[in-house]
Amino acid sequence: MALIVSGIGVSKGIAIGNVHLLNRGAPEVFERKLEDHEIDAEVERFQDAVDGAAKQLSGIRESIPEDAPKDVATFIDSHLLMAKDSMLSKVPIEIIREQQCNAEWALKQQRDKLEAVFEEMEDDYLRTRLNDIEHVINLIQQILKDQQFTMQMKLQPLKGSIIVADDLTPADTVVMQNQNIAGFITELGGPLSHTAILARSLGIPAVVGIQSARSLLQQDEPLILDGSSGMVLAGTNENTVKEYRQIQREQKEAQRKLSSLKNISAKTKDGQRISLQANIELAEDVGALKKSGADGVGLYRTEFLYIDREVPADEAEQLSAYKKIIRVLKGKPLTIRTLDLGGDKEFDPDFQGPLTQNPALGLRAIRRSLKDTELFKQQLRAILRSSASGPVRILLPMITSDNELVQSLSLIEQAKHELKSENKDFDENIPVGAMIEVPAAAISAHIFAKQLNFLSIGTNDLIQYTLAIDRIDDQVNYLYDPLHPAVLKLINITLQAGRRAEIPVAMCGEMAGDPRYTRLLLGLGLKEFSAHPSNLLEIKQIINKSKITELEKQTKKILATTVPSKIIPMVDALNA
Repeated sequence: MALIVSGIGVSKGIAIGNVHLLNRGAPEVFERKLEDHEIDAEVERFQDAVDGAAKQLSGIRESIPEDAPKDVATFIDSHLLMAKDSMLSKVPIEIIREQQCNAEWALKQQRDKLEAVFEEMEDDYLRTRLNDIEHVINLIQQILKDQQFTMQMKLQPLKGSIIVADDLTPADTVVMQNQNIAGFITELGGPLSHTAILARSLGIPAVVGIQSARSLLQQDEPLILDGSSGMVLAGTNENTVKEYRQIQREQKEAQRKLSSLKNISAKTKDGQRISLQANIELAEDVGALKKSGADGVGLYRTEFLYIDREVPADEAEQLSAYKKIIRVLKGKPLTIRTLDLGGDKEFDPDFQGPLTQNPALGLRAIRRSLKDTELFKQQLRAILRSSASGPVRILLPMITSDNELVQSLSLIEQAKHELKSENKDFDENIPVGAMIEVPAAAISAHIFAKQLNFLSIGTNDLIQYTLAIDRIDDQVNYLYDPLHPAVLKLINITLQAGRRAEIPVAMCGEMAGDPRYTRLLLGLGLKEFSAHPSNLLEIKQIINKSKITELEKQTKKILATTVPSKIIPMVDALNA
């Protein structure tokens, strides 16, 4: 009898293979009180485990092929840094000495403290970083449990298998890719986890978020996995397998054709040029732009120069990071979003701003920057100085009022004045834009557009704030709807404001990277898309086959529709 289960498809492709159950999980930890004479030996045991974890990660780092995507090595490097960071390598030692407890218990306590901090974070991407910390902690705990511990998958033949696990680390993913697995399924995780991002980079079909997957699926049973839809089929007959093998061949052929579009411009059939840019989180991500043929970087998130480190990057370090990207872009524009720190994600323990009960509505993004103007101005100076090396744009996050915009523009002018007095070079006419990611900003877009050089719609937050839901919350995420009439109206209002002010409007949220919405957004008048590099070629293909004059007529009917359930078939018809 066939079994169909659904999860979150995070990496496209069809995988056909036999199940390999990976039953690992975190080791069970108990507290043990130490005698005075045992403390030094316990500290040494802990240090040996940390060193052992770093050694295993280093070994996997060295096994990465030279032609692998750069973010593969970057994620392993980030785990190495976590293993060596004082929050994991030093703080547990302090707990061992202060509480005279065993290393496992000390590490568990530190893990619980970090979990409390990260779970308060509103930012989807940063909240998933807790998974990475847990991966490193679990590796250390396994070594504490068994000093000879070696990651299971390095010892097992996995070629052609579909891995089913509670969760996977980036190190696991690299090992699996080296063994040519067909795909993987996890019970935990989401589209923004490092494992999901790695799966996309490595081209491994993957589905996450299938609770109890290890109970539902049996060792060695045949399985079909669809990494696009998130559907998993077990107990299928021979005809179904043949059907999906044909889909596999068609997808590979389609991907080959997409690759040929890399050096072709995105232009509609009626001659309108569309800009396709990429979203990046780390400087190393810019390497993926070469494969996608992106026109530049439409969103560079700078929080990682501040988060997961003891001291935030100073002006010189930020300047170095920005210039590194500019060199790789070779004249293509770089849009740098100023830091989005605040109530839900603080790096400074001395910051005098109480953590709010609702981080999404707290002191975050531009509000946080305007509260700590010295920190903000330091970043503005670095961005301005980087503009002397190539085309750079400043993007201000979560602007909600004209007062915030005026203050931000004033600080930019102050930073310019300081740099002039210091004889430091920068682009005097550097473009400045604002993120439209709350309803108030969309409604006020006509006011902002008169004072700015561009706008950028952040649909992830705009949808959540408009519909009052958290898309990570399993109890309400079914309400997350990019096609809700209110969301479409706010997007349209923003695009109209840009046209009236004759400034460009981009979109950098996930909606811009979803091919299902490309024709709709073209019909609304969007001319600048910024998305994950892996999605750009498919979007380009759709653009090159579209005629905007035809899409505009159909889009007007969609905007006039007030019933959400009626919009979906209308968009389907638009894509037919």
